[in-house]
Amino acid sequence: MSDIQGERAFLACDWGSTHLRAWVLDQGGVVLRGREFPLGVNRLGPGEAARRFFEKVRPALAAEGLPALLCGAIGSNVGWTVAPYVDCPARPEAVAAGLIAAAEGVWIAPGLRCEGLGGQCDVLRGEETQAFGWLGLEADRQAGRRLICQPGTHAKWLVAEDGAIVRFLSAFTGELFAVLSDHSILRNDGRADDLGAFDEGRAAAAEGDALLNRIYAARTRVAGGGADAASTGSFLSGLLIGAEVAATPALLGLEGETVDLVGGAGLCGRYARALERRGVSSRIWDGDAAVRAGLLALARLRGLV
Repeated sequence: MSDIQGERAFLACDWGSTHLRAWVLDQGGVVLRGREFPLGVNRLGPGEAARRFFEKVRPALAAEGLPALLCGAIGSNVGWTVAPYVDCPARPEAVAAGLIAAAEGVWIAPGLRCEGLGGQCDVLRGEETQAFGWLGLEADRQAGRRLICQPGTHAKWLVAEDGAIVRFLSAFTGELFAVLSDHSILRNDGRADDLGAFDEGRAAAAEGDALLNRIYAARTRVAGGGADAASTGSFLSGLLIGAEVAATPALLGLEGETVDLVGGAGLCGRYARALERRGVSSRIWDGDAAVRAGLLALARLRGLV
C-alpha cells in the first residue's frame, strides 16, 4: 500500500448527485487532506466522471498513488459505472463484498435496495456507507433498533436493527424544494432562515397528506394573504420537511420514535425543529464523520488498507 508520512493511506470519496467530497485518510481514519468539488454526477456527461477523477480530483489531493474507494451516486446508472445493489437486510460485510473495480486501484461501493411503498422497490447509494459508519462509531448503536434520517436532495429514513439495515424509505424533499424554488410560480432565493415562516409552513403540512393541495398555500399566503414574498423559501421548506417528518415514520410503523439525524448541521437542525414541534425527540450527528467512518470500515473489510 502507498504511504504518506509513515501511514498507509487511501482516497475516500462521497460522490453524490450534486457534489463530491474527498479525503485522504490514514489507516486510523485521520484526515490528512480534504476537498469538496462541484462535480455531482447530475452535472457530468457520459464518461466525464473518470476523466475528472484522474485529471482533477486525485491531483488536487496529491493522491495519484493511493487506492481509492468511492460511494454514492457515482455507482449508479448516471455515474462512472454501475455497482449492483445489495438487497436488505444488509450488513457492512455484504456491501464490502459488493465493491466493484471501476479502474486500476479505484473501487466503488454498491447501494442498497428494498421493497418500498406500493410494492415498488426503493434504492439508495452512499447513505448506506454513512449509516454503517455512524452505527460503527459507538458500540451501543449495534444493539436494538434505530430510526436514522439522512436529510438531503433525496432524504432517506433507515431502520437499523442490531447493526443491519433492514428497511428504508426515500423522500424527494430536497429536490422538490429546489425545483419549485427555481422553476415554478413559487420562485425564491432558496433561503430558509426565517424560522417564523418555516414554522408556519410546518403547521400547514398537517399530517403530510394532500401535499399537492397544501403546497398551493405557499402561493396564496403571498397573493391573497399579504405575506412577504421573501419568506416563501422558508415557508416552503417548513411545509415540505413538515410533511416528510409527519408521514414517513408512520409509513415505517415507527411514529413517535426517537430519530437520529445524520448529515449537515443546518439542514438537520430544521428537521429537528419540525420533529420537536410534533413532540418527537431527535439527535443530530455529523454526516461527514459518519461517511468517513463508513468508507474506512469498507476499506478495511476489503483489505484496501
